Amino acid sequence: MEELEGTNRVVIENVQPQINCGQYPVKRVVGEELLVTADIFTDGHDEVKAVLAYRQVGSEEWQEVPMEFISNDRWQAAFTLDTMGRYEYTIKGWVDHFYTWQKGVKKKFEANQDITVELQIGAQFLEETAASAEQDIQDQLHERAFFMRHGNAPGEAVTMANSTETSELMRVNSTRKNVTTYNKILRLNVERKKALFSAWYEFFPRSAAQEAGKHGTFKDCERLLPRIAEMGFDTIYLPPIHPIGRAFRKGKNNAVTAQPGEPGSPWAIGAEEGGHKAILPELGTLDDFKAFVNKAKEHGIEVALDFAIQCSPDHPYVKEHPQWFKWRPDGTVQYAENPPKKYQDVLPINFETEDWQNLWQELKSVLLHWIEQGVNIFRVDNPHTKAFAFWEWVIAEIQQEHPQIIFLSEAFTRPRVMERLAKIGFTQTYTYYTWRNSAEELREYMQELTQTELRQYYRPNFWPNTPDINPVSLQEGGEATHITRVVMAATLSSNYGLYGPVYEYNIATPVPGKEEYFDSEKYEIKNWDWGKLTKTREIITLINKIRKVNPALQTTWNIAFGETDNQAFFSYAKWNDDMTNKIFVVVNLDPNNTQAGWIKMPLWKLGLSDNEHYLMHDLLTERKYTWTGEWNYVELRPYDMPVHVFRIESPNPGM
Repeated sequence: MEELEGTNRVVIENVQPQINCGQYPVKRVVGEELLVTADIFTDGHDEVKAVLAYRQVGSEEWQEVPMEFISNDRWQAAFTLDTMGRYEYTIKGWVDHFYTWQKGVKKKFEANQDITVELQIGAQFLEETAASAEQDIQDQLHERAFFMRHGNAPGEAVTMANSTETSELMRVNSTRKNVTTYNKILRLNVERKKALFSAWYEFFPRSAAQEAGKHGTFKDCERLLPRIAEMGFDTIYLPPIHPIGRAFRKGKNNAVTAQPGEPGSPWAIGAEEGGHKAILPELGTLDDFKAFVNKAKEHGIEVALDFAIQCSPDHPYVKEHPQWFKWRPDGTVQYAENPPKKYQDVLPINFETEDWQNLWQELKSVLLHWIEQGVNIFRVDNPHTKAFAFWEWVIAEIQQEHPQIIFLSEAFTRPRVMERLAKIGFTQTYTYYTWRNSAEELREYMQELTQTELRQYYRPNFWPNTPDINPVSLQEGGEATHITRVVMAATLSSNYGLYGPVYEYNIATPVPGKEEYFDSEKYEIKNWDWGKLTKTREIITLINKIRKVNPALQTTWNIAFGETDNQAFFSYAKWNDDMTNKIFVVVNLDPNNTQAGWIKMPLWKLGLSDNEHYLMHDLLTERKYTWTGEWNYVELRPYDMPVHVFRIESPNPGM
């Protein structure tokens, strides 16, 4: 019995959000709000009060936000995050005897009951609080207590006792007794705004040369920066820039044997020139890379590097740390496999090595090396094939010292695995968007991402293509599908990216029967016409500009879906938190045919009325339409413009 807190009567349950019973942190970015809800109640009829308490890790002082009663014992409170870092939060609740008295004395007075003694009890509450208050507060409380004890107008005493001023004096100055604290300290990670809003452009630096047959360099990449900045991207992602192994080098179209002069796959990392901390000599020097990073920053662009934990057979690690690899009975090292696929040019790391501590420290040092060169974003290749424990440790270690670092998880795998990676620390995550094509599939997937627990820790990053994935939708849909898929990626998710320039050039020739690019750039150097203009490139540029000036598109979380009488249409509304910016997107998912029908806009979610007229400004075409009420007619021609991106500029009752 000594271990029990017998006088604590308040119960706190079902606190949300919390991930895996508080095992992992909830995620937010600077400027976002954390809304916390809980079931809070006590025995009997006494009134309960509660606060949401939070602090940044390392701070001794807790800040508090009063919780608001919703209904049925459900309470809520929220606070806005203004600083990056790691936070803690919990809930405290107690029986508020003065508030209980306030409600009771009012009811008794209204029932014409004698409240003489009740007023004496209330005065006693005020006097007890005054005893530990500052002088000016003491005076105010004693004045109110005297009036309750000696006043001749019970009605006025009740009014004064229940006034906002008296309630606030007691709320701020009363000493809490018998406080119940929720049995968990929950965690929250707050990251920079770019964790929630970014536009990624991936290209191979070795294909950046102006002349055919030449190997691109970082100097050539600098030449492309104005083009990429003009298109509106704020992040450039480079595939591995390290020396490429020569043993078992892959040839064109993933041929098992490379021909003389073929460059191999950048993901076969390591050669006699060095490993993960070295640069492929053909690209330039470390100083050239740093100059490229700095020049990109001048254009408002950050450079993201690929962190691929794998080695070619020529990687220095193989000789220096053979214990980090698996060796077969015949004395050969185990290469990577995903049967029946074989990757003879790539060796996986053995995360079950007994030398795991040195392995982990070395891999952490790779990240720190590139952070020292000015890199703050890493796209992590296949993290689901490495130990979860390692990722949880290394991300925490890095972000503790460098909270600005962003990690993007490239894991197209089983849902629970992808979710685990997000829980243990990855900032952003690739998704199944690439394979969600119908209106029903897209709606269900967005509801899963935004209206389930995933919203609390899983930040999606939508990519319509990657060097590894040439989806059937792009293979078959041509220019119209390239436009709709990138517009949806950029407006459904506030983080999105694409692999270029093949995307803006509508290149989608597949390896027969596969979702892979024929003549893949992964295995050969391309000579692109970087100045080529296409309609798709124009739309990409325009949608990125639209995103930057419309706050509704800078968060993933606020979304509601329209209804339609034509299943070829997909429509959705987006808005910012204060409802000053409202976007409505309508997509024709049929790339071959004009589609027409009626669309129902979710006015109630947008705070709009059904009996008004609305000016719908299409930001892609600059055309303007007047819509009336919920249902309106739409016609979209795929060879003209297969999508509307409307800004609802004003309700116009007089139009």
